[in-house]
Amino acid sequence: MAKDGPTSHPATMEHPSRRAILRWSAVAASTGLAFGCAPALSRAQAQQEPRHWNLGNMPSQRGHRVLVTGGNGYPEEDRSGLGYQDALALAKAGADVTIASRNRPRGEEAVRRIRQSAPEATIRFETLDLSNMASVASFVDGMRAAGQGLDLLINNAGVMGRPQRELTVDGYERVLATNTIGHFALTAQLMPLLRAGRDPRVVWVCSLRAADSLDFDDLQQEKAYDYAAAYDRSKLANLLLAFEMDRRSKAANWGVKSLAVHPGVARTNLIPNGPGLDSREGRRFRTMPFLFQPAAQGALSTLYAATTPQAVSGAYYGPTGIGGLRGPPGPVEPPVVARDPALATPLWMAMERLGRTRFA
Repeated sequence: MAKDGPTSHPATMEHPSRRAILRWSAVAASTGLAFGCAPALSRAQAQQEPRHWNLGNMPSQRGHRVLVTGGNGYPEEDRSGLGYQDALALAKAGADVTIASRNRPRGEEAVRRIRQSAPEATIRFETLDLSNMASVASFVDGMRAAGQGLDLLINNAGVMGRPQRELTVDGYERVLATNTIGHFALTAQLMPLLRAGRDPRVVWVCSLRAADSLDFDDLQQEKAYDYAAAYDRSKLANLLLAFEMDRRSKAANWGVKSLAVHPGVARTNLIPNGPGLDSREGRRFRTMPFLFQPAAQGALSTLYAATTPQAVSGAYYGPTGIGGLRGPPGPVEPPVVARDPALATPLWMAMERLGRTRFA
């Protein structure tokens, strides 16, 4: 998840040399900011993509109905939220946007700020607690009652756990519930609206920090809890689900695209609001600001996958700079394990059980 970068840094920080990026990539890998292999962009892929895709390349979104989970991370100090930047850009492009999160005061303030920046925006806030399966079902009931289709779902909301394991009202580990179970349940229950949409897409916001394995005997870390591992595993789970949804959509002719993205390393409130600035991640967040690109830049991967005709279901998009830390968005390679149906199938079944829902 990403936040706006500091404006006080000199311009050279925003346009680093290749040697500097290589050095920062090594630091990021050694400190745990980026896990897994660096995304690779093939020559054929590169020839199909705009070299520096930005908001100026985004097609008009007029007439599109969009739901962004999270979205209440309006700019504060030198940080912002990816979902807020997604909602702002899509509203400016003419989309009818709903942002949904559990914090009503922050959500309403985010809407107010977006309307201030884009007076013609069509945007609203709705309450949704992804860690609570009853809240997910109630939210979807409200969406269905409106009697309108849904063209784009951005599964953006996410948390990084605190040092102590926390349980939700359903008895689930909080990070997995919010980042993965809730989004799976939401997506499944919204399928009738998505299938009625125009070129419908589901974009799963993942991370360079995706783990390299899942423990199905301890999916919720009841035996041994580590807040960073909980986050990393939830992001691998989202990658697996994104690609499994693509396979199932194609096999059953659902007509809904499923795409995965990551924002590189971006400056958001994920760490300050999670483990805190005194945690090991928090210390890196404070002392190595040059590693983090602004949230608005990190959000481009999501916006690219969500809006461009070039975006392909089942693909993975992220920054195409060295190490995948920053740079213009484009297709990148996920970890090999993320495309393994032998992992995705039991995970899908576990999500159906925990989320109390099935795709139809």
